[in-house]
Amino acid sequence: MTGSTRSSSGLDDRRKRLLFRCWHRGTREMDLILGRFADAEISNLSDGDMAELERLIDVPDPDLYAALIGDKPLDPEYASALFDRIKAFRAVDHGA
Repeated sequence: MTGSTRSSSGLDDRRKRLLFRCWHRGTREMDLILGRFADAEISNLSDGDMAELERLIDVPDPDLYAALIGDKPLDPEYASALFDRIKAFRAVDHGA
């Protein structure tokens, strides 16, 4: 079980792939952060947001996690409004 509460039914292939990748990061902490964000927001993301999410997914888990919890800054090339949205989303208890 992935933990996802959202069905991929009705999503285009790109969104399905992103939803899956957000829930299968490699570390449980990142699965929960990105997976829950994707569950809530995947259908509302613009093409630009999806491109940015695809880039963020390529950041190694330890680096992205440290940036999301505020332990170290994210490399400027990955800093974006979408990253800020994910960070703000993580800070709110979404049934965790």
